Amino acid sequence: MCTELSLKSCNKPLNALSCVRCLSGERAKRGYMNQRTAGAGTTSPLEGYDAGEYFCEMFGRRGLGHTAEIRKRLNALDIAALKRRSRDAEHELLNLGITFTVYTDRDAIDRILPFDIIPRVLSRKDWEIIETGVKQRIAALNLFLHDIYHEGHILKDGVVPEDLVKGNENYRPEMCGVDLPHGSYMHICGTDIVRDEKGKLCVLEDNGRTPSGVSYVIENRHLMMRAFPDLADGIPVADVDQYGERLMRMLCEVAPKGVLDPCVVVLSPGVFNAAYFEHIFLAREMGVPLVEGRDLEVENDKVYMKTTTGLAPVHVIYRRINDDFLDPAAFRPDSRLGVAGLFSAYRKGNVTLANAVGTGVADDKAVYAYVPRMIRYYLGEDAILPNVPTNICREPAGLKKTLANLDKLVTKPVGEAGGYGVVIGPRASKRELRELRAKLEDDPANYISQPMVNLSVCPTLVGRAVEPRHVDLRPFALTGQSTWVLPGGLSRVALRRGSLIVNSSQGGGSKDTWVLL
Repeated sequence: MCTELSLKSCNKPLNALSCVRCLSGERAKRGYMNQRTAGAGTTSPLEGYDAGEYFCEMFGRRGLGHTAEIRKRLNALDIAALKRRSRDAEHELLNLGITFTVYTDRDAIDRILPFDIIPRVLSRKDWEIIETGVKQRIAALNLFLHDIYHEGHILKDGVVPEDLVKGNENYRPEMCGVDLPHGSYMHICGTDIVRDEKGKLCVLEDNGRTPSGVSYVIENRHLMMRAFPDLADGIPVADVDQYGERLMRMLCEVAPKGVLDPCVVVLSPGVFNAAYFEHIFLAREMGVPLVEGRDLEVENDKVYMKTTTGLAPVHVIYRRINDDFLDPAAFRPDSRLGVAGLFSAYRKGNVTLANAVGTGVADDKAVYAYVPRMIRYYLGEDAILPNVPTNICREPAGLKKTLANLDKLVTKPVGEAGGYGVVIGPRASKRELRELRAKLEDDPANYISQPMVNLSVCPTLVGRAVEPRHVDLRPFALTGQSTWVLPGGLSRVALRRGSLIVNSSQGGGSKDTWVLL
């Protein structure tokens, strides 16, 4: 049977750490305020910090005005106090079971996502660029998805190659002619954004299938307010606690036509999934059931949930299962995770799936290269957030340029995620480059290449010192009748010195992201 997760506090769903306003607040501030001057006469955390050639999110090039007070407060502590707070925060993550799973690690597959106590801070101006740029991008991607599954104008006009789309493994011809509420396919999107050495923001990747990580955005904030409330005291930082309410509102907006009080569920593949903690978190935030495929059934092209009192209708499914496994009657017949008949109910408009089936074609790394052209084609605008320049190896010119500059470019397989298969040319061995060349010549369509972006850095507590570490940002956007972007996002940090790979599966951690108001 499904697991009902609808604990309440302060008239809103409770999350795994409960309500910061209730449990932290003044009590936490009183507990730590006496440490603010503990560093008097000792080494300050930022003393000797040097970002080198990289743009620093805390200092910029000549010192950022919007972070001045935060830097001052950090320097009021010593390293020992900072380390103590960091240790307490990570113990709390482990005790609360806030983990992710790494199946390639034989010894310890359940891990916490390492949390760095020094926040990443965004100015209001930077956030306005990010927010408007993400909204623009998602608008174009949703128009692109509707188009390729209907008239296909962008393919006929040669703006995006037809074979790139229809030959993509994530393209679902079964979606042709299916109309979705408000034309929204990419209901939940995580856009990976980086800043280069000049301080310019650009998009590295789109994540529009089942983007993960929003639970850490919210939990990081709660941890920060417990462990370091005096750092934020009196500083206007945008709230992130409204995500669950906004997600629920959006899912209700895209319910099937005529359904006024929709039943929403979160569909998970189960406890062994790497992001299972997040599935629980999202269901709890919205106050809705968390279900697995065995908890649902389809009768007469309508979806029902098994409960102790019988079958209950389901109208909206936030699914965390890939297309292939959603419905054994429509896709993979060996799937034990999905629900037989679900896709038929979906095509007939009796249930909404978020994100839509077939959305994956729009976040493919090769299709990514065409998003600025989509923005121009559908919206008549230039991209607010540009792409990192990309060579498409399926195209002769792109392949030629990549092969000629393997030692200077970052080469990525289009079908991989989590940083796997990425070869950073300037840091690769001769053997790695030889192996990559052979793969490119054998299957060029599986690769793209990009210049190496010297990602911006942020002060990060490493051992007993604060050092620069590379960061990226994944803001999360919700799209129903309109698009809303959670202020902030998941700032991932490459904890290994010199590493540009921020993915958790590759040893990365995370930071709380502050958007100043």
